[in-house]
Amino acid sequence: MNTDKRKVVLIGTGMVGMSFAYALVNQGGICNELVLIDVNKERANGEAMDLNHGLAFAKSNMRIYAGEYKDCKDADIVVIAAGVAQKDGETRLDLLQRNTDVFRSIINPVVKSGFDGIFLVATNPVDIMTRVTYELSRFGASRVIGTGTSLDTARLRYLLGDYFTVDPKNIHAYVIGEHGDSEFVPLSQVMLATKSVTEILEDERNDYNIDDMQSIEEQVRTSAYKIIKAKRATYYGIGMAIARIVKAILGDENSVLTVSAKLCGEYDSKNVFIGVPCIIGRNGIKEIVELSLTDEEKEKFQKSKTILDDSFNGLNL
Repeated sequence: MNTDKRKVVLIGTGMVGMSFAYALVNQGGICNELVLIDVNKERANGEAMDLNHGLAFAKSNMRIYAGEYKDCKDADIVVIAAGVAQKDGETRLDLLQRNTDVFRSIINPVVKSGFDGIFLVATNPVDIMTRVTYELSRFGASRVIGTGTSLDTARLRYLLGDYFTVDPKNIHAYVIGEHGDSEFVPLSQVMLATKSVTEILEDERNDYNIDDMQSIEEQVRTSAYKIIKAKRATYYGIGMAIARIVKAILGDENSVLTVSAKLCGEYDSKNVFIGVPCIIGRNGIKEIVELSLTDEEKEKFQKSKTILDDSFNGLNL
């Protein structure tokens, strides 16, 4: 990876892709070259112009332009945010077949360009689309990453921070499994600083209780549906999540983020791409952090894994 150039290619200039691009420009210093690719070339050109006109107000300078698949050749990261939008009342898994067809037209020309960096997938259903990217690209598993449950985890920490009146940065908690209806919070692993939340809930000296935890988990799980119902789509949160993952990669941060990764025996599972905490650095996924789940949590994880396996196995790649 050419970390001096720090070149990112974004495929798909819809609301998710451009929310990511906007976050990238405003945070500054993450990359210094951003290429926009879209089937609608006129839109890609317009988006590049719009971003460029705001560079005078940005924290650092960037080269931003609309490009073609050949521009992926020397990129460090290719972010895929292309695909059909999720409709009101439609689950992420309903999107599977429609978006698989879109990916067939994307992955091949990217690979043919000579691209040798990292794929970062944001298109839903993201776990399956990440696996589709892996199968079509034939890249090593560490270099094919999905946004997974990174946004869900951010939502969880925000809600827990509000509940306990603590800075979310001091809440250590993860949403794992499918980025969708079967995702869950392993409560046994939730920590407020260094104290287990299960201990806090058992302490009769406060008013915290397990029912509130279940309510928060349900809020996390259904947030996307509520946002879609209110404004037809979600894009700001996931755009910022993509920017965070890109920053971790290009900065070689070795940060722990809950991304969609291929399991190779972790959690008693293989081959499936699913949201789990991973150490992310310059070369992609450095290590999958395997949490010590309770028996009940292990059952929930296996249920989520089975849903993803069954959906993927129905595809004709």
